[in-house]
Amino acid sequence: MAVNVKQSWQQRLVMALLPTVFKVLMGSILLTCRRRRQGHEHWQAMARDKKQFITSFWHYCVLYIVQASKGFPFVAMVSASSDGAYVAQVLEAKGFNTVRGSRNQKGLAALKGLLRAIKKGQCPVLVADGSQGPIFVAQPGAVMLASRTGIPILPVNVACSRYVAFGSWDRTIFPLPFCRIVECYGEPLYVPGDLDSDGIETYCLLLEERLNDLYQRAWQEVGRQGH
Repeated sequence: MAVNVKQSWQQRLVMALLPTVFKVLMGSILLTCRRRRQGHEHWQAMARDKKQFITSFWHYCVLYIVQASKGFPFVAMVSASSDGAYVAQVLEAKGFNTVRGSRNQKGLAALKGLLRAIKKGQCPVLVADGSQGPIFVAQPGAVMLASRTGIPILPVNVACSRYVAFGSWDRTIFPLPFCRIVECYGEPLYVPGDLDSDGIETYCLLLEERLNDLYQRAWQEVGRQGH
């Protein structure tokens, strides 16, 4: 979904260079890291059987997830803000399809875009706590989408033994060279159809609980309590 925003030449230059810079920098760092996966059989089972699913994770690990995800028909919802344009540029360079929206702006249009993508066989990626937080509080997007389509939510979180944390609301992490990285995948969460508002809230809390459990497990594996 295109968003028409007038850009300066500096912004256009950054937009043009950012995907390559991100790919080279993050890719080079990850080549030096020791990476381990827990519960990856849940992802493998659905990929093997060509089943669609919704990937959901906390926002703090979005940079790693973007770099690590490849060779799969993913479609991601990206914030409709001007900052979201940079994220969309990186995702599209990685082979993702994107739809633009948020809970505060163009959210309904984004949901419709994801539904169209699902009909085409793509697998949605939704940040569970959204683009603005609050941190570690599951927003209803993934649950609503799962309820409408019948496809499950696959929760995942990531931890790094050494990293840089940005000063954003979620303290987004960027792995440092030669660190240990643990990816924790949970069991697919199946959501009943036609949920009312109470049902959506219940399953948001359940998704939140599973993501927090994965968060704790992943960070404990690298000897930390959290990021």
